[in-house]
Amino acid sequence: MEKKTITINSRKFDGEIYRSWQCEITEKSEEQLLLIGKFEKEVKHPHLGFIRRGTISYEFFWFDFWYNIFRFHEPDGTFRNFYCNISSPPKFEAGVLDYVDLDIDVLVWRDYSYQILDTDEFEQNAEKFSYSNELREMVRKTLSELISNIENRIYPFDYKF
Repeated sequence: MEKKTITINSRKFDGEIYRSWQCEITEKSEEQLLLIGKFEKEVKHPHLGFIRRGTISYEFFWFDFWYNIFRFHEPDGTFRNFYCNISSPPKFEAGVLDYVDLDIDVLVWRDYSYQILDTDEFEQNAEKFSYSNELREMVRKTLSELISNIENRIYPFDYKF
């Protein structure tokens, strides 16, 4: 497949763009979009620590899953960690992938220990944006599914390093 650069927009529930970046498509199917990107600048993250410029991000988006997964590698290619976002299923059209970030994240380290992040932010935004009971339940169900996938090494958590 010829490499094609696209824009990814992570949005808040009200539609406002929270983060935006560029990636290349490495695989595309009816079910999934696989992307690769690089950090263009250094980032200091409260849970991930220092992310170096040139860090590689393999990004997994499914069109009917309520999460996306990033697999980070150091600039030299060494596996760093997974970062998972609970989110709406993405929409992809005209070279732009959009999704709504539903706040809760899961950080997964090399030993497959994991940390659930931003549950307080989820509760705040659930009130602020009046998340429906159905949406709140979908987030809880999705988090449980994601943790099960991590613990059982279900793709892409079956990565061999």
